[in-house]
Amino acid sequence: METKRLTAIKANIADVVNSHFIRKEGLEPSYVLTDIGIKIAKVKLVGTVVDKFVSEEGNYSTITINDDTGSIRVKVFKEDISILDDIEVGDLVIVVGKVKQYADENYIIPNFVRKVQDPNLFLLHKLEVLKNFKEQKRIFDIVFNQKDKFADLEELKNFMIKEYMADQEILTNIMEVLSLGDKKIEKDYKPLIIEKIKDLDKGKGVELAKLTEELDIPIEALSDAINELLEEGICYEPFPGLIKLA
Repeated sequence: METKRLTAIKANIADVVNSHFIRKEGLEPSYVLTDIGIKIAKVKLVGTVVDKFVSEEGNYSTITINDDTGSIRVKVFKEDISILDDIEVGDLVIVVGKVKQYADENYIIPNFVRKVQDPNLFLLHKLEVLKNFKEQKRIFDIVFNQKDKFADLEELKNFMIKEYMADQEILTNIMEVLSLGDKKIEKDYKPLIIEKIKDLDKGKGVELAKLTEELDIPIEALSDAINELLEEGICYEPFPGLIKLA
């Protein structure tokens, strides 16, 4: 099946780092969902490089960019590391790439990073973001003010289509935000588990029962997080019932 090409959404950094990360499986891309229902799987950012890191092995590099709304890391691995070769602290850059998350950190895997010589481009980007988000905010405010009048979100959506001729895709994204409601956003317990394994492992690994005893984490969430660590190769089981960092 051919995958739909993603459109890069012009956004401020805060729109990426402060939004709900929605993780998808298979060919469907993960994305962040802003508080007003803007879905961002691929993003275009403009900001100043405030930090750069290159690993000793030369197979991993990051830059951190800031645009006055926040900061975000841009990460490259292995053969893609050359993307950041000519980028230095202080450069104004355009970044286009996919939004990812690890250990509660939203970051960017770039398609490209390009230096910007004209500082006016930064202001132009800000104005375009404001213009593009303005209509979404208008529709969101109407939906939010109407939501308590309807029995369910589908009824509310049909009302918005009929009375305001609102765009269905915009409405679908807004309804997804509302459906989150007061749901507890799933917490990533993996960093906490990794640190606890480091503390407890005396060489042979840590008993899963000991981890359960030491960590104040719901058992289902703990089990899911451990399974993810095993699948990602971050941990392994030297013997049944034991877990160890790879």
